[in-house]
Amino acid sequence: MKNVIIKMQKLKEATLKAGKGLWKTFPMILGTILLISLITTLIPKSFYTSIFQNNIFIDSFIGSLVGSISAGNPVTSYIFGGELLAQGVSLFAVTAFLVAWVTVGLIQLPAESAILGKKFALLRNITAFILAIIVAIITILILGVF
Repeated sequence: MKNVIIKMQKLKEATLKAGKGLWKTFPMILGTILLISLITTLIPKSFYTSIFQNNIFIDSFIGSLVGSISAGNPVTSYIFGGELLAQGVSLFAVTAFLVAWVTVGLIQLPAESAILGKKFALLRNITAFILAIIVAIITILILGVF
């Protein structure tokens, strides 16, 4: 019985500590969400179609770069990707864009650095950026739909 009471106290302490940590990070998370919404609203979709060159490597790089800056969630990325394809953007660019959009987060980098550490956040974002380019090229080449 004594063990159960001790475990319950530890659970209560851990829950309170986690809640306080979440409460402290809430302003950063909210600010990040608002900033992402603002940038997504301010940059028109026609901007994206004007910067792609129909080159496998350049389009993949630019798609990854723009996706890294834009940042968003997977649900909206599918709609956005479909719109980009409909406007004539290459599949390489759209694939790199979508992968980077979901995995790289330059906008939320300050919040991620504060929560997870600067070195980890930078390394994770750089790796995700490079892999977005590689994944886009390999995916389209394997599917053979270009």
